[in-house]
Amino acid sequence: MNYDIIVIGSGPGGYVAAIRAAQLGFKVAVVERAELGGICLNWGCIPTKALLKSASVFQYLKHAADYGIVAGESTADFPAIIKRSRDVADQMSKGIQFLLKKNKVEHIQGFGVVKPGKKVEVTDESGAKTEYSASHIILATGSRSRELPNLKQDGKKIIGYREAMTLPVQPKSMVVVGSGAIGSEFAYFYQSIGTSVTLIEVLPNIVPVEDEEVSKALERSFKKSGMKVPTGVSVESVDTAGTGCKVTVKTKKGDEIIECDVVLSAVGIATNLEGIGLEAVGITTDRGKVTVDDYYKTSVDGYYAIGDIVKGPALAHVASHEGIICVERIAGKHVEPLDYGNIPGCTYTHPEIASVGMTEKAAREAGYEILVGKFPFTASGKATASGTRDGFIKVIFDAKYGEWLGAHMIGENVTEMIAEVVVARKLETTGKEIIEAVHPHPTMSEAVMEAVAQAYGECIHL
Repeated sequence: MNYDIIVIGSGPGGYVAAIRAAQLGFKVAVVERAELGGICLNWGCIPTKALLKSASVFQYLKHAADYGIVAGESTADFPAIIKRSRDVADQMSKGIQFLLKKNKVEHIQGFGVVKPGKKVEVTDESGAKTEYSASHIILATGSRSRELPNLKQDGKKIIGYREAMTLPVQPKSMVVVGSGAIGSEFAYFYQSIGTSVTLIEVLPNIVPVEDEEVSKALERSFKKSGMKVPTGVSVESVDTAGTGCKVTVKTKKGDEIIECDVVLSAVGIATNLEGIGLEAVGITTDRGKVTVDDYYKTSVDGYYAIGDIVKGPALAHVASHEGIICVERIAGKHVEPLDYGNIPGCTYTHPEIASVGMTEKAAREAGYEILVGKFPFTASGKATASGTRDGFIKVIFDAKYGEWLGAHMIGENVTEMIAEVVVARKLETTGKEIIEAVHPHPTMSEAVMEAVAQAYGECIHL
């Protein structure tokens, strides 16, 4: 029952930390109360992308004539779409099980609670408790859908992202509250397969963390698809007494009522810190997050925390890197703290959004004199040939030193293109070097080079 490292939680932070620790020669166990892979793999990142792929295929079929293809009338088989998504999640969860076995990481099924003296008590499904000890304990318990007092989820009429992935019947109408990545992705999915969607955002712009030009472009795309996108609007209450829902919203003109079948609450996440023993051990928290140092050590020696439960972007790729840094530091390796200013964010709507670094507004507010380059996909040969001309690449440089401050993309497949910018910023690459690096033609990715060239007054194709 003794280990070098015990990880509580098997999401993209937990299982990655466990496998890296095993690679470094540690005896490792992972405690997981539900499916291996955590929320991201089973109820988040992966199954939602399966849903979105189905929506994308359906849209291609509906517009087959645009490509010179004659196809019969297509309909969305909602139960089959949901089943495919769940099958994808199950397959990936089995993949994590294989990886843990391959790396000789023990999987302990149950709910883990940390105890003083570097111990973990695990309660299994039958209620039996077993105590384990380790030299190092890593908390990676993740998060769940956040609930607002006036938007309590009942799992049927007012739902969170879990229920949105497994509804038994496709709703005719849906109100989505919150236009972050989760809300916008589900809004796009349901609108694309025939549900009438209203996407409500309390702030002035949807996807509010993105550059304003990107936000406006996505809003136009959503409205073009028939989606209603009221912004600067707050949800006051939801009446679920009848057959559907009556959503009361406060607008500049006064209260209005929107009727729908289902309300999806996508107003953020809440960390899973309750009942895991933090108080008994003496681990400090601040505003729902565990306080850690640059290498994820908590206030108590031998206990660490990574992922959504610590300060920073609640993203799978962030949690994975935090886990690797944490265990490599435990192993005595030389590691650098994670650069939270160079974290890419992706939203898998259509068009997709990808960004890293400062927005134009943030750069100006920080006092930078900036160079801004923008290249629309309407000027891209590959985008035109593909029939995917919506969107643009926008880049921001410091005019004085040439530092690449940020990049903001909206368009087809841009989530696969943002890594170039992340690597370039990591290597402190200049705009001139990007212009001089040969980008293949015809590709969507050459728009990055064109946008940089436009910032420096050297763009050929605009």
